[in-house]
Amino acid sequence: MITRADLPKFASNRNAGTPEENKAVVQGSIFYFGRSSVNEAGKTITTHIEVCSFPNWVGIERKSTYTINGDELDTTASGSTVGEGTVRAVYKRAK
Repeated sequence: MITRADLPKFASNRNAGTPEENKAVVQGSIFYFGRSSVNEAGKTITTHIEVCSFPNWVGIERKSTYTINGDELDTTASGSTVGEGTVRAVYKRAK
């Protein structure tokens, strides 16, 4: 699951958000899973998506470039669920 870093917090302490709050969370998040393969020479990760919250990605292969810096894996892919552009995700190793 990947979410934007700036997702809004719900205005109240309820367990459910308003329709507007829920929309902001859904539009700022995506989850998917599937097999991943790594090409170390090409510095790419290809994810073979089996299930996804964005149905158009089910069954596709999503390719990202990556770098590893210490405890961080930095990935970049072109395109997104909301149009063209570049998506960057940084994963930090848990201690």
